[in-house]
Amino acid sequence: MDPNYLVLLGIVIVIVGFALKLDAILIIIVAAVVTALVGGIGADGFLTTLGTSFVSNRSMAIFIIVLLVTGTLERNGLKTAAAQLIGKVRNATPGMVIALYGVMRLVFAAFNVSFGGVAGFVRPVIMPMAVGAIEASGHKPNDEYVEELKGMASGMENVAWFFGQVLFVGTAGALLAQSTLKPLGYDVELLRMAAIEVPVAVIAVAVTAAYYMVKDARLRKKYYGAAAATAGNGKEA
Repeated sequence: MDPNYLVLLGIVIVIVGFALKLDAILIIIVAAVVTALVGGIGADGFLTTLGTSFVSNRSMAIFIIVLLVTGTLERNGLKTAAAQLIGKVRNATPGMVIALYGVMRLVFAAFNVSFGGVAGFVRPVIMPMAVGAIEASGHKPNDEYVEELKGMASGMENVAWFFGQVLFVGTAGALLAQSTLKPLGYDVELLRMAAIEVPVAVIAVAVTAAYYMVKDARLRKKYYGAAAATAGNGKEA
């Protein structure tokens, strides 16, 4: 067989491994090692390529690591812990949880700190807390209501990160804005741009948080009655 076709063994290993529902991380590692060996680069070449790829694609590598860590924590009770935590907060509502997350997200985004986005933090932490707030109020989570909450939580993540990341001087968004304005005759300093962005980011997150809290109250009234719209600990009739 032509040696060029042997490198496809890695793909075969991935397909067979996932078909047999084996450990995903183990499948990927075995496929990578086999591809390196049959491709002729050897163990040294494989480690060199892996290190070079990690350094040149740090953002993607960190994103993958965050997903792996989050998946491991989720498998070991992260969702349950998040739900139990919010259950101890008196009168907590899903809208309140999402609004507070937006504020926290904006603050950390200003320091260019990411939690992994929708997949890495909203799904395994914020959504269980939102659902936990429903259960703590004595209601059963409604599927349609939970789907609405997913959209609200994801929207809050996008708004807070979009406006918040520019507050950190030197981020890709700030550099893009600066490089776009410069050919048009506007030589904008990054620090001044960040200062101007502060009220914009605060207003954006505040308006979004208020909108989602109002929307959440309407949804609770729709699915659980008028009492649930005005009190987080209202009981189902």
